[in-house]
Amino acid sequence: MANKGLGKGLDALFPTAKAEEGEQLNEVSISELRPNPYQPRKQFDPEALEELKASIREHGVVQPLVVRKSIRGFEIVAGERRFRASKEIGLTEVPVVIRDFSDENMMEIALIENLQREDLNSMEIAQAYKKLQNHLSLTQEELAMRVGKSRPHVANFLRLLQLPVELQESVSRGTLSMGHARALLGVKDRDTMILLAKKVEKQEASVRQLEEWVQRGGALQQKKKKNKRSEEVPAIYKRYEDMLQEAYSTPVRIRQGRRKGTIEIEYFSQRELERLVEILHKERIVD
Repeated sequence: MANKGLGKGLDALFPTAKAEEGEQLNEVSISELRPNPYQPRKQFDPEALEELKASIREHGVVQPLVVRKSIRGFEIVAGERRFRASKEIGLTEVPVVIRDFSDENMMEIALIENLQREDLNSMEIAQAYKKLQNHLSLTQEELAMRVGKSRPHVANFLRLLQLPVELQESVSRGTLSMGHARALLGVKDRDTMILLAKKVEKQEASVRQLEEWVQRGGALQQKKKKNKRSEEVPAIYKRYEDMLQEAYSTPVRIRQGRRKGTIEIEYFSQRELERLVEILHKERIVD
């Protein structure tokens, strides 16, 4: 069952989600319409929505929505942007074409409609691929065939789901790019990964700069593992570490002995060392 239609790609399925000339149109109350439950897009561009609202005010809904019947009315197969825009400008009815679609088709068409507009962010694409893969029990190879993409392309997006949740949110916001995300996935230590991500966002660092930090940080990670303390860091010192890491955007470790201790501040390049020295020097002058 899961292999039905494999290899047809997205383009072959997409035309079935468009209203065809001569099809029967129905005027349906907006209150009867429900969004596609498989819609991969979580964010809608406000500017693009405003433009669509202006167009609908001027010309009406030119392209009918495609819907399927449901228990509570109708579910939108294609045209959620038109639905949202129409609702926001106060329309009470919109033109629709009613068709029969399986859940499988609903999921694929929602993905197709957005991918062809290229307005999904990287995390939305990753989540849509994963949902489709799980729902149809597909291998990565089968999924790639299903959506008309290469297996490495699909694999790269699915790997994004291995990022910590806060970094997935950064990718969704666009403060971390796909390239940044791939570089961060090469960091095994979660805390270091998050610190590097914060540094990228704070300094607006390029992917190349991040790759250099990751490469130079490998030796430091090994050293950190080798010298790892056998007991837990006291809560108060962990708090101080977090404060220093936030201030300097780099890993900081406090090692407390019986009477005295040390503070270790890691850096990943000569440029990074110079940045830290400059910060510390300015703080000394201010004091």
